[in-house]
Amino acid sequence: MTLQVLIVDDEPLARSRLRTLLADCRAPAALAAAEAGSAAQAMALVQHQRFDVALLDIHMPGADGLQLAAALRAAPEPPLVVFVTAHAEHAVHAFEVEAVDYLTKPVRLERLQAALQKVERLARAQPAREADSAQEWLLISERGRTLRVPLAEVLYLKAELKYVTVRTAEASHLLDGSLSQLEDKYPARFLRIHRNALVARHAIRALVRQHDAEEGEGWAVRLAGVDEVLMVSRRQVAAVREALGE
Repeated sequence: MTLQVLIVDDEPLARSRLRTLLADCRAPAALAAAEAGSAAQAMALVQHQRFDVALLDIHMPGADGLQLAAALRAAPEPPLVVFVTAHAEHAVHAFEVEAVDYLTKPVRLERLQAALQKVERLARAQPAREADSAQEWLLISERGRTLRVPLAEVLYLKAELKYVTVRTAEASHLLDGSLSQLEDKYPARFLRIHRNALVARHAIRALVRQHDAEEGEGWAVRLAGVDEVLMVSRRQVAAVREALGE
C-alpha cells in the first residue's frame, strides 16, 4: 500500500524537506498527498480528504501540533499522527494524544521510514480492530464460568441489589456492576426508563398503561423478545415517547 501523507508545518522549507524524504521511502511507499501551514488548514483538508498519517510540527502560530492532534481525533476518518519537531521536550505530551511516533529535526530517512512502517502495520490492522469494536460484549462470570454476552442481544439491564440483571431473549445473567456506569458507557444503545432499569433502544416496541403493585397506575414498555413489561417512571415517559418516534 502507498501511504497517503498530510504534512503540517508552518515552515515551507521543512515541508519541502519532508516531501523529498517521502519520495525516497520505499518500504512502505509514501505519497505527500497534501500539505498545510497551520492547524486550521489541516483541519479543513481532513474534512474532505482521507490521509493515512499526518506528519505534524508542534510549534506553529495559532493552534499548535498537540492541539491539532487532539482535534484530528474527531475527524470523519482521523489519520494516524507522527510528530516531526525540533523540540524533543514534548515527547511525553505527544504520546498522551496517541501519536504513533515522535521524530526530531533534522529528520533522517531511516527514522521516517521506521515511523511509516509503524503506521502501515496499524493501518493494516484497522479493519480488524473496527470489526472487533463493532461487536461489543459484556463479560459475565457466573457458576464458575465466564461468558461474553453480545450487547446487541441485550434487551434490558435491571438493578437487583448489588447486581445487574442482563436479559436477552434466551436467558438472564447477573453482572457485578453499576447500572449508572453502563448507562454512561453505552448512551446510544440503552435508554434509562426507571431508576432501576435501562432498555435497549432497538427493542422498544410500545408504551402501555400498566398497574403496578408498588407504584400504582402508570406506564410500562413492551420489548421485542420478552413477554414481561417494564415500568417507566413518570419523568422518563417523555424520553420513551421520543425513542418510539412519537
